[in-house]
Amino acid sequence: ALTPPPKDSEKPLDQWFEDLELFTLDEVGIDREELPEHFLLFLEQMAERRQGTLTDVQSITILGGQDKSGEAEHTELTLRKGEVVSIVGPTGSGKSRLLSDIEWLAQRDTPTKRAILVNGEPPPPAWRFSIDKKLVAQLSQNMNFVMDITVEHFLRMHCESRMVPDTDEKIAQMMEAANRLAGEPLEPDMPVTSLSGGQSRALMIADTAYVSTSPIILIDEIENAGISRKEAVSLLIRAEKIVLMATHDPILALRADRRIVIKNGGIRKVLETTEAEKETLAKLEKMNDVLLLCREQLRSGEQLHGNGTDLKYALKGD
Repeated sequence: ALTPPPKDSEKPLDQWFEDLELFTLDEVGIDREELPEHFLLFLEQMAERRQGTLTDVQSITILGGQDKSGEAEHTELTLRKGEVVSIVGPTGSGKSRLLSDIEWLAQRDTPTKRAILVNGEPPPPAWRFSIDKKLVAQLSQNMNFVMDITVEHFLRMHCESRMVPDTDEKIAQMMEAANRLAGEPLEPDMPVTSLSGGQSRALMIADTAYVSTSPIILIDEIENAGISRKEAVSLLIRAEKIVLMATHDPILALRADRRIVIKNGGIRKVLETTEAEKETLAKLEKMNDVLLLCREQLRSGEQLHGNGTDLKYALKGD
């Protein structure tokens, strides 16, 4: 990055541009003639962040394309802010492809020929291709950090880049949320490269909920993340995100308002979660609580003696 002139410098900005050495410009990959334009763009982006100016995404609409055999998808599905939708289907059926279409705001230019509308309209090219204005954040099952910094440093960098005014308070909120999600505790001074898979995903979900400006969240197989799935979804709902989850987990699938069924690369149907399914979900969650308790007891070196946590009681809902 270019080092800015000192605050007390009396040198005009255009002179500072002229005095920059050629190897410094080469190092950051920019021409001297482009500097004023990039500088003005930077000021505009910082003003937007300081004012909290965000694209108000109330809905996205998926317009059907075709499956792997070329058969048409007869689909027009609108998802609204604060809604959770699951995506289900066999391995290799095309769940991740649908997430990719949404992430790239496809306009009939992907293999599926789908189109994605934002607030009922095709998105402008800047929304599709600008790194700074991405509307979509994706949380995948494989997440690794490459920067050797601490958890607190990572969170602080993101807060400062977003010009968050109450950085210390926001970091404390994210740490508290991440520790609710993770099976293993996180500490601010932990190197991010030393975090387990579950800790990494817990940290990124908390970061996404509290700091990320992306209004659309795509989650790929969070059931393998080693975190509290129920708490993760609840946290993102409270942040008023549009949440889509590709999953094999019946608990996650039934926690959604609707679920998209994928087969042979195409959307076959869209199902509403029924009241009967919600009752089944309550029983499945009790079973899951039992399994989590057993897991923690085994991790702690204990032996299982029942302790009144028999699965048949969970199934009955007693």
